[in-house]
Amino acid sequence: MIKKSYFLIIIILIILHGCATYQRMPLDQSTVAQKLMPPSMETIRIEAKKIKHPILKPIEFDYRDGLSPDEAAILAVLASPKLRAIRDQRGIAAAQLIQSGILPNPQLSYSLDIPTGGNTQGTINAFGLGFSWDITSIIARGAKLDAARAHAVSVDLDVAWQEWQVAEAAKMHVFHLILIEKQLALSRESEKGLMENLAVVNQAFNLGEKTALDLSAAESALHQARLSVLTLEQEQEHERLALNQVLGLPPNYIVLIQRDIFFPDWPALPSAIDILNTVAERRLDLLALKMGYESQEANLRAAVLSQFPRINIGLHHSRDTTNVITTGFGITVDLPFFDRNHGQIAIEQATRNQLFDEYIARLFEARSEVARILSDMEYTQQRLGAIEESLPSLEHLVQTYNMALEGNNADILSYYEARNTLFSKQIDVLKLKRDLTDLGIALEIATGQYFPGYDLSRSYSPEQMDRKEVTK
Repeated sequence: MIKKSYFLIIIILIILHGCATYQRMPLDQSTVAQKLMPPSMETIRIEAKKIKHPILKPIEFDYRDGLSPDEAAILAVLASPKLRAIRDQRGIAAAQLIQSGILPNPQLSYSLDIPTGGNTQGTINAFGLGFSWDITSIIARGAKLDAARAHAVSVDLDVAWQEWQVAEAAKMHVFHLILIEKQLALSRESEKGLMENLAVVNQAFNLGEKTALDLSAAESALHQARLSVLTLEQEQEHERLALNQVLGLPPNYIVLIQRDIFFPDWPALPSAIDILNTVAERRLDLLALKMGYESQEANLRAAVLSQFPRINIGLHHSRDTTNVITTGFGITVDLPFFDRNHGQIAIEQATRNQLFDEYIARLFEARSEVARILSDMEYTQQRLGAIEESLPSLEHLVQTYNMALEGNNADILSYYEARNTLFSKQIDVLKLKRDLTDLGIALEIATGQYFPGYDLSRSYSPEQMDRKEVTK
């Protein structure tokens, strides 16, 4: 009896040794505050050199000279709280992979029968000891493992896809801030010119050389310029807060933006056919959906295999009250009269069909989106080129008026009108550059591919290429 007790104690200790333990993870104010702290730039610098991503490449992260668009993209991937939560899906997928490979536990049973009434003379205590296991769990194990592996890959790709979108969003906000700053400088200069223009018109009005309509038009133009400046200042603050949010920085954190950053115009894109033909192989969400479909194929195969009747094989050793000891085995087989797993098979089959159609639909949408972006980029480049071609003549006109004014050979109002027209065209150029930048980033997101925004046939120094400070 003592030996049996020792045996049971040893079994219990072995079972408890493999058990997980509970560790509390408090969601209190100090823990939350610690997680919301801005990241260490030195840590980001180290991590940026060894980042592993299907599209993003390691870079030399140097925050001292300001944040470049590429540095903002890497910082967002490494520091964003949103991405930190999304990456936790990998842990869930890894746990599901472990769970899919675990076989059901064998069952150990013990019974004791004590004679308590009737003719108990010569009888003894009876006992029974049994050991059984469901062997049909082995049949579908391979398919379940395949499904879990494909699902884990799908989750990795989906996380990388969301990281890519966040990185591109950070890069876009940096470009926006730089362009808005340039627009503000032009708008403020235009406002200053319109103030001077209003003073001249007002003087001419007092002399009877201008009408009240001219004065009202000058006042209206100045009002519109001031409104434009206020709108741009509000937009600048909005972009600053949006960038901080993407980067995982607090709202009051002032991000230093790198100066003299090259603005891409994507002059050397591959052909539309080449881009469209490679979308399915490059877009991470499509690859993730494809692996999800492979996982569902394995789930369906596992469901079909699971319709095999459940078989439980066991061994038993027992003694009855007459001291007769028996040893044998038993087999328990489910009779599939009612449940042949056909309901689960139908669910898995319908889910597979849904994933197939979803992949086709998303691929169609991706190709349509890429075609639309390419078309918009072409027209935007044409409009930008047309306005840029008109700038030299406008600049020459303003210079001519300025020289004529110095010799008292020109009307000052004509000079202000020409200068305001030049400012307006320059602001239009910045707006179109912003549109083109947004379209280029949208193309990178839609294709899952990084495109250099400059012409590779031009001559650039290695330092310029690395720091993205190429000037045309």
